[in-house]
Amino acid sequence: MTVENPVSYEARVRPRYAAVAGLAGILLLASSALQAVGPQTKVDEVTVQLIVTSKRGALEIAGEAISALGVLGLAGTLLFLFGASRVRKPEIAPWLRICAIAGAGLAAIGGIAYGVAITIKAHEFVTHGTQTYPQADSLLSSPVIGVLQYAGLFGSLLLAIAFVLITLNAMRVGLLTKFLGYLGMTAAAASLLLIGSAPALLIEVFWLFAVAYLLAGRWPNGEPPAWSTGNAEPWPSAAEMREQRQRAISARNGRSQTQPKPAPTPAREPVGAATQGSRATTPKRKRKRRK
Repeated sequence: MTVENPVSYEARVRPRYAAVAGLAGILLLASSALQAVGPQTKVDEVTVQLIVTSKRGALEIAGEAISALGVLGLAGTLLFLFGASRVRKPEIAPWLRICAIAGAGLAAIGGIAYGVAITIKAHEFVTHGTQTYPQADSLLSSPVIGVLQYAGLFGSLLLAIAFVLITLNAMRVGLLTKFLGYLGMTAAAASLLLIGSAPALLIEVFWLFAVAYLLAGRWPNGEPPAWSTGNAEPWPSAAEMREQRQRAISARNGRSQTQPKPAPTPAREPVGAATQGSRATTPKRKRKRRK
């Protein structure tokens, strides 16, 4: 049995992973949209939040489920980039794959479980007791709620670490442009520092859409050479790019100096001007006097 060439395999499955990346971005946007519809709390008070969560129970669970699918799509995109990068640079740490899988699994499962648990607690708060602050605080202090919260945060941390290192290695071997590499690392940092914020979500979604565009072979400047050669094609540094520009300018100036200048073309005088000039310069004949 022959083993398929990695470049051929990547060319065959890249459209599939382009669809995965694009769908992940759409799912993350849809999850955020679900969080914005329905009843919303206008005050930061625990009892009010539980009452509103009870009314939004279905939206909360659906939003967490859609977000979990988007996180899994993000992890799938990162795993494909990791495999392609490791083909070109085998010394990349293999634990990054485990970090991405474990992080995405914990973040997805923890998010759904937390949405279900908080909805159950909110329904219990609304239907039992006197809806006081001590009752709300007692329900939210449940060990199950705390474990699920920390599980989701730990999963997000692992996924962010894998996000940063995988995009960094993919950029270094030339699979991602510098723009996409730095944007991916920014999205990973924002997902931790700005958890649940709109800017963090937009950066992450934009990165997914841009990677989907590149994997589909529609990048404006053409796909990076590393995809077709199967080898690491590092991007030139700023100093190297400066040297290349200087060499190009020097070569252009050298060609312009060695090329001989064309001889000036003599100006042609009009026919009429030549005729008039000959008449004007011709001496007049003297008339003979008649005797």
